Amino acid sequence: MSYQPTGITLHQESHLLEIGFTDGQTFNFPYEYLRVYSPSAEVKGHFPGEEVLQVGKKDVRIKDVAPSGSYALQITFDDGHDSGIYTWEYLHELGSRQSELWQDYLERMVAASASRETKR
Repeated sequence: MSYQPTGITLHQESHLLEIGFTDGQTFNFPYEYLRVYSPSAEVKGHFPGEEVLQVGKKDVRIKDVAPSGSYALQITFDDGHDSGIYTWEYLHELGSRQSELWQDYLERMVAASASRETKR
C-alpha cells in the first residue's frame, strides 16, 4: 500500500511531528523517537547487525522539515544529524509500531547501560 500524507505539523512546544495519512491514521512522533530511528546509514548501518544505538538524544530538536520529492521528508535535527530520507511508508511503519519500537529502544538502552540524557 502506498501511504501519502494529508497533513504535516511541527509542534515545537510539545516536540512532536504530527503526520496524517490518507488511510485516516494520524501519528504524533516525538523528536527523539524520529532521531533514534533515523533511516540513515549512520544509525541503521549498511547491513543488518550494524545498527548504532543512539544515546543522549532525549532533548534533540527538529530544526527543519523539508519535502524530498513527493515520497519523503528530510529532517534536520539540532545535533547536526540531517541524513536519511524518511519515506511516507517508513513514517507510517514508525507510527504503526511506535509502542513496540520505543519499548525495544528503551530495553537496548538499559542493556547497554546507556542514557537518553544529553551530556552537557
